Amino acid sequence: MSALHFNAFVMNTASHINHGQWRHPDSRQTDFEDVDVWIDLAKRLEDGLFDAMFFADVVGVYGPADGDYTPNARQGLQIPSNDPAVLLSALAVNTRDLGFAFTSSVLQEHPFAFARKVSTLDHISRGRIAWNIVTSAQESAARNFGLPGLVEHDERYRWAEEYVDVTYKLWEGSWDEGALVKDREGGVYADASKIHRINHVGERYRVEGPHLPSPSPQRTPLLYQAGASGAGRAFAARNAEAVFLAAPTPAIAAETIVETRRLAVEAGRRPEDIKFFQGISFVIGSTEEEARRAEAELDEYASLEGYLTHMNFGTRPDGTPYPPETQLKDIHTNASQSILEWLRRSVPDREATVADLGKVLLSRGRLVGTPETIADKLEEWQRAGVDGINVVNWRIPGSYIEFIDHVLPELQRRGLAQTEYTPGTLRRKLFGRDHLDERHPASRYRGAFGGEA
Repeated sequence: MSALHFNAFVMNTASHINHGQWRHPDSRQTDFEDVDVWIDLAKRLEDGLFDAMFFADVVGVYGPADGDYTPNARQGLQIPSNDPAVLLSALAVNTRDLGFAFTSSVLQEHPFAFARKVSTLDHISRGRIAWNIVTSAQESAARNFGLPGLVEHDERYRWAEEYVDVTYKLWEGSWDEGALVKDREGGVYADASKIHRINHVGERYRVEGPHLPSPSPQRTPLLYQAGASGAGRAFAARNAEAVFLAAPTPAIAAETIVETRRLAVEAGRRPEDIKFFQGISFVIGSTEEEARRAEAELDEYASLEGYLTHMNFGTRPDGTPYPPETQLKDIHTNASQSILEWLRRSVPDREATVADLGKVLLSRGRLVGTPETIADKLEEWQRAGVDGINVVNWRIPGSYIEFIDHVLPELQRRGLAQTEYTPGTLRRKLFGRDHLDERHPASRYRGAFGGEA
């Protein structure tokens, strides 16, 4: 049995997934603007041999575009929030092995500027950066970047295909190996004959190049993606190296994994070219009774308003609520279709309704028990095809300290968690190599622009 990978799933905000917990006196995410909160956490995660910190992000507010965001502000629900990419520089220089994944939407930055930023971060971290590719699911996000509204769901993935294509050309094709010379005696810093314009002309972008940074340790960052809709799976199958799941059961996760890997093979890749990470929060006790008491205490702080505002599937686009008896299968959304489907399937014995949303949201994705019973459950997820866990916190840093101190030793005893880091880049730690393999679509740009001086 191979070891699972573990990411700390966080966000540069007060209330990310488990809403209301910021009110607890031991919760440091209330002070998320303080860089020491994150530096301290990164060091603790590295001591615990976590693979990475995975930063979620959004560039809009949840809810109807013209709606009231009072509950968002009241709950600290991803507003205020800060840019995770800026934070990563501080975390990278205070760690040596921990990876850093950050979310960035195709909406929010031109691909030329984004590719330059990522290469800079990969240099600073010595190759420990990952990009979670998202297309945004909020109307307000689209408006924040000059669009009249959210582009249709599948069309957003077509947009993403061109976006990543531009970045691949810059990262993989603009600089040949050996272009950076640093020849002091000869007076040549870089060989212009090995640095190329990409001259991309597409539906949305025209990018001449060349890429301004020299190749970073990974060239292309490790690539995450979270879409599980039809369009999302197809995109992941072509582009992703790691896919984030929020499936309600191992069996449903297995369906997504099998289908995505099948699509990857059709795209010329191998099933093992993609690793799958399931999002789970943990409630830990030395006995089952102690774990249940801890769960009850967490639920005392839980904010139902926060959960419902976050998902927002109980509200029409115009802000009016759906009747409670409305079945989730009858709700049509241009936002996160995969999350809605997973919520629907969280009620296995009948069709889930809007009235079920509160209970489903409060309890989904949680494992409660002793380290031994939690390890048993993680073995079930691994048998379903899951390669790693995105550990969702209740409170920072307590959720991670408890997991590291109590669960990881049991996982290590079973061979389910690593006992030391593999030296090198994040991709080397996960896949045994620094650069994308030759089956990935980005590889076709290596040496493709040699005709341009």
